[in-house]
Amino acid sequence: MKKFCSLLVICAFVAGCTTVNPYTGESQTAKSVWGTAIGAATGAATGALVSNNRGAGALVGGLAGAAVGGGVGYYMDTQEAELRAELASTGVSVIRDGDNIRLVMPGNITFRTDSADINAGFYATLNSVAKVLNKYDNSTVMVLGYTDSTGSAEYNQTLSAQRANAVAAYLQGQGVKSSRFEIMGMGSSNPIASNTTADGRQQNRRVEIKIIPNK
Repeated sequence: MKKFCSLLVICAFVAGCTTVNPYTGESQTAKSVWGTAIGAATGAATGALVSNNRGAGALVGGLAGAAVGGGVGYYMDTQEAELRAELASTGVSVIRDGDNIRLVMPGNITFRTDSADINAGFYATLNSVAKVLNKYDNSTVMVLGYTDSTGSAEYNQTLSAQRANAVAAYLQGQGVKSSRFEIMGMGSSNPIASNTTADGRQQNRRVEIKIIPNK
């Protein structure tokens, strides 16, 4: 019975921590809250198993699990919020994928056609990205370059790698440690739109930054 009550407390905690997403207007539960709840449930089960007093063990284990489970989620929640604030109206999409954050940078605002030279107008946006990355430095920064399907596979691979390296080098120049980076040219792989239209090809020409928390 005590074990059941402990789990009810955890469920009530999750139910009481929903918020309204300022971008969609929909009700949601923060990633950190889900991490806390999952950690709490796991800790509760473990605590109940190892304790002679199963009810007390579940409660203590749940509290310990909540502290661990909420850590990464909260760290990424706050980083995501700051990136959204910094990158509003820049054309860069901020996408949350579990504990990871993806920044999608369209080619029309980052590079000229067939060039790996960053547009001067994009420096301020990259400065904002670097500012947040330097503040939240417990993560791996994966920089991925993509092209559309026009041109040879060899050419696209080379151009995509050059663009990814250019973005990474600029961020490093703003103080982001080089040891945090993984840099890859992806060529025309993983398109996000159809390559049969000009608009689709423009969407596919992009650089993505994937921020992965170190656990």
